[in-house]
Amino acid sequence: MNWILLIIAGLFEIGFATCLGKARETTGSASMFWMFGFFFCLSISMLLLYKATLTLPIGTAYAVWTGVGAVGTVIVGLWLFQEPADFWRLFFLCTLIASIIGLKVVSS
Repeated sequence: MNWILLIIAGLFEIGFATCLGKARETTGSASMFWMFGFFFCLSISMLLLYKATLTLPIGTAYAVWTGVGAVGTVIVGLWLFQEPADFWRLFFLCTLIASIIGLKVVSS
């Protein structure tokens, strides 16, 4: 169950990074809306990370949390913010995914 909480926490990390990017692109009340989303997602992500670390090793949990957030944020950046998708960026994204899976396997 705590691995599921950790993955959900990582998804909320993607949410707060996305909201931060959208807040940067907007002004006025739209920017405030995205900042509210940022703080909401940040709070939920931290709470779920805390709950997951009650039974998972902190180093592994933190690495998986940041890895899920990093992978997801890169994918959102490619899709939503039209960031470049060159070979090396995708190569290292794949190695990051493999590392997250490896941490899960050796920490079970």
